Amino acid sequence: LSFFVVMPKVYIAGPLFNKHERKYLEEIADILEANGYDCFLPHRDLAVDPEVLKGVDMSQETKDFIFQTDSDALEKADIIVALITGQDIDSGTCCEIGYSYAMKKPVIAIDAYERRYRNLFVEGMLTTTINDTDQLLDTIENI
Repeated sequence: LSFFVVMPKVYIAGPLFNKHERKYLEEIADILEANGYDCFLPHRDLAVDPEVLKGVDMSQETKDFIFQTDSDALEKADIIVALITGQDIDSGTCCEIGYSYAMKKPVIAIDAYERRYRNLFVEGMLTTTINDTDQLLDTIENI
């Protein structure tokens, strides 16, 4: 007999406004993928020319593609990991959290030790909040 474990698919949500945020999200993906998880990281995994994403003016076709690809990835995901750093939770991240909550999927938030008073409605959609990536694997295993 051979046994195999199907690892959950993880959608990684978070702000993409600067190099630090993107690097933190990539670190989350690296940790999870090194432990066998299948991750979708929008800025890394979208089949869009990175130069297009830098532009302010995107075509409607590109906007529709990004929306559909992200929506499909959220639907396929078993767990969502959301980086909630910043003055307030990023609006796109809030949408991903809300969409996931409506689909009854667990959402693990990472606050990177920031202590802020956040939107309590969004906070209510989070399954749990952890401080950093060193708590991520144990948290996923216990959900």
